[in-house]
Amino acid sequence: MLLTLFGYPVEHIYLWLLVINGILIILYLFFGDVIEAIDETTFIKPVLILAWIIFFSASGLIFEKLSFISSVFGMIISAIVAFLLTVLLNVFVFIPLANAEHSLSYTEESLIGRVGRIIISIPEDGFGEIFIESKSGMITKPATSIENIPISEGEEVLVLKIEKGVLYVVPYEYE
Repeated sequence: MLLTLFGYPVEHIYLWLLVINGILIILYLFFGDVIEAIDETTFIKPVLILAWIIFFSASGLIFEKLSFISSVFGMIISAIVAFLLTVLLNVFVFIPLANAEHSLSYTEESLIGRVGRIIISIPEDGFGEIFIESKSGMITKPATSIENIPISEGEEVLVLKIEKGVLYVVPYEYE
């Protein structure tokens, strides 16, 4: 006996869920940042709901086509499989990606104690420019000597403090 929901065979419902969710995922790729910017506090993210529905409908369709278990039991197994796959996707893909986005940036306070190279010389009581190599690329910032001494281009310097975006540096000497 063929199970029907809303007057349609359950296989057609699974297939329509796959198609509609495919379209929703494409729309989420384009407009997902806007949705997340509006409400960042939600516990359940829309991408997890879409992933669960995709996994549920795909596994349900596979159970309907390739197994001899009842449709109701297949739905229950599909719901469990979808839940497990969604949890794994979240834990092993989405959470590490979110953490990686934050780790690529730097704070000004993290520059204190770093060694950089002067690219525009610093005159006495004046400003120049420093670059510091980091994992995410090259950081250039305005700099001045904390001791009010001139520092020539190409010298390595040590960052001691930061005020209003300006790095206060001293010549760095290897021991």
